[in-house]
Amino acid sequence: MAKKEKQENKKPVLVLDDKEYHYDNLEEDQKVMVAHINDLNRKIDGTTFNLQQLQYGRQAFINSLKESLEKEKEEES
Repeated sequence: MAKKEKQENKKPVLVLDDKEYHYDNLEEDQKVMVAHINDLNRKIDGTTFNLQQLQYGRQAFINSLKESLEKEKEEES
């Protein structure tokens, strides 16, 4: 239980270029920049996830088209 209390009392730290900055000591505009960076990271992660889905879906349609064309070619022979 003591460890948990220690973690709860731990203040957030920003690590940038291997330097630590206590979040509570940042200026308001710096805190806003941190919020923007966090939001952009979240959006990049979401966009990357969506891109992977789109690429997978496109490849599935390409594969289906190839199968269909090959099947059609075999039926003509």
